[in-house]
Amino acid sequence: MMILDLLTGLLLVAGLFFFVAGTVGLLRFPDLYSRLHALTKADNVGLGLTVLALMFQAESWPEVFKLGLIWLMVLAASATVCFLIGNEAYRRGMKPWTGRSP
Repeated sequence: MMILDLLTGLLLVAGLFFFVAGTVGLLRFPDLYSRLHALTKADNVGLGLTVLALMFQAESWPEVFKLGLIWLMVLAASATVCFLIGNEAYRRGMKPWTGRSP
């Protein structure tokens, strides 16, 4: 049981790392598109690691299934919202950052 608790702790710390990395990307990256990419990718991995840690602590298989289903639903919602925001920004003429001055 102690190894399971250690693994859970390590997964939670790794998840926290990805959440922090996504937040740093949101604050530091130059344009909307790279910010969306950093936030959705890092947060989805962070949530996946956190859910995996919770799965190790679950008491029954239905709880494990529900946690996995929640993660899949968040993945789908995150990808959909990211696409909609990026598509609308592009449609309104927001150009991706290229590193060059206009």
